[in-house]
Amino acid sequence: MRRRAFLLGGSMLALAAGCSPEPVIPSAPAGDERLEQRFSAARGRTVDFWTAVPAGHGDGRGLPVCFVLHGGSKRPADFSGLGLGRFLTDAVQRGAAPFVLAGATGDRLAWRPRGGDDPQWMVRQEMPAWCADRGFDTTRAAAWGWSMGGSGALLLAATFPGFVRSVAAFSPAVAPGDAVFDGLERIGRTPVGLWCGKDDDLYDDVRTLWASLPIPPRAGGFGPGRHHFPYWSTLIPDAFDFVASTLT
Repeated sequence: MRRRAFLLGGSMLALAAGCSPEPVIPSAPAGDERLEQRFSAARGRTVDFWTAVPAGHGDGRGLPVCFVLHGGSKRPADFSGLGLGRFLTDAVQRGAAPFVLAGATGDRLAWRPRGGDDPQWMVRQEMPAWCADRGFDTTRAAAWGWSMGGSGALLLAATFPGFVRSVAAFSPAVAPGDAVFDGLERIGRTPVGLWCGKDDDLYDDVRTLWASLPIPPRAGGFGPGRHHFPYWSTLIPDAFDFVASTLT
């Protein structure tokens, strides 16, 4: 009954998300959340590195990892305020297998290399090492992102087949003919969750992406909502359930 009530409530909130000024955040407590600074050789600078463990799971040692790729207007310093750690605990309390979240600063490069600055390689090579330092199980990894982070997560899976077990993408910033579409065959049978609001300017392109994937998305869909975090926050419970199911 609790799961059904949450979903019904989430559906109601999703309908209102087009005009909601704030993200919809669950009441569950955050667990161990940390914002640290790490030097990224791939980016040639020091970046913020944020992690979250679900409440009740200590420092997260041994848990699999979901890499968080932010959109253009948010950074790791914003993640706690967005309630991502609380969403994580909520997912586990509702029965999802526990995992940790890990995100680092990618700036506005759409998670692609530009000159000597390569946030994609940071996610592929350096973030797993930073997570391993914390004792997380980086042999089981997923990627989740929104807007340019959604397209970045898909491109990550296409560029490094097998690196992640699944990809969850909210309103990915894609267009037919760009690198994401060109790399869809390399995603292969990696499970994908794909969501987008019908009031989003990217809606038509995301629908085309849905139809172009080698296998249909395992999770996701299209509902009323715009291109902003108040809408995306209503999707996080389903996305985290999906991610957890692929990391067991």
